Amino acid sequence: MKYTGLTYRPPFEAKSLLLQVTEGCSHNKCSFCTMYRDIPFAEESLEQIETDLKEARQYVPDIPRVFLENGDAFCLGTERLLAIADLVHRYLPKVETITMYASVKNIRNKTDGDLVQLRQAGINEMNIGVESGLESTLAAMNKGYTAEEAFSELKRLKAAGMDYGANIIFGAAGPGKARENAEETARLLNETQPFLIFTGTIHAEPGCPLYEDMQAGRFTENTIGEYIAEEEYFLSLLDLKDTYYFGLHPSNVIRMHGFLPRDREYLKAEIGRQKEKLSKVLDLQPSRVSGEGGIIF
Repeated sequence: MKYTGLTYRPPFEAKSLLLQVTEGCSHNKCSFCTMYRDIPFAEESLEQIETDLKEARQYVPDIPRVFLENGDAFCLGTERLLAIADLVHRYLPKVETITMYASVKNIRNKTDGDLVQLRQAGINEMNIGVESGLESTLAAMNKGYTAEEAFSELKRLKAAGMDYGANIIFGAAGPGKARENAEETARLLNETQPFLIFTGTIHAEPGCPLYEDMQAGRFTENTIGEYIAEEEYFLSLLDLKDTYYFGLHPSNVIRMHGFLPRDREYLKAEIGRQKEKLSKVLDLQPSRVSGEGGIIF
């Protein structure tokens, strides 16, 4: 298989077949992201995709799930995605779900009818970089859409029968707006009911605007205690019917996971235990592992 640059996937897609259908990211302007900075966006040819699927069939003929790489593969047009889905089902007939990274902008560019067609073709459970529900935070992160659009587009996605996983970023608004950020993000998720929430904390590597802002003092990162307080408040606001809370990313201050609402008390208790354990460093900003944003204690 032919791949360009590093290949990224959510941790919970570890058992999925990774199939490249794009190179880079169609937006590639988020202030905190360096993942695709040096990779021009391009579409993979259907011929190459078919070649990759023929090869994959030799090794994983019974694979049930395919993750389309790279960046925001949902940016592709409906006809293109349907053609890719047709190839997937032709060569890997046991596939039940075709998923990928996506953004609110990608949904905006598709009609209600498009979304229904794509769902019927097996496309579902996309991992969407929601990041925040707060307008000023979305603008600062240069996400390319408004909070109002996030609400409306995610509701359209759900109306078409698609589930989605939401990436959110604690600390994205800075410590001064942490509670407001938690409130608006929780409101967005409560109204759109993702099947999964994937949490992380704001961090930046050299080469992105946020890194420059941090170095110049224009953006202040939360302290460890402020990160914990924001997550604790956020969890208290969630009103979800059946959502997996995945907080195991190495950038998190507290690494924990569970299902909501079933495990809410366990998650709250874990926050309490970790807050006590970290009591001596609550006023400090995190030390990070370069390249992955992991926190060192």
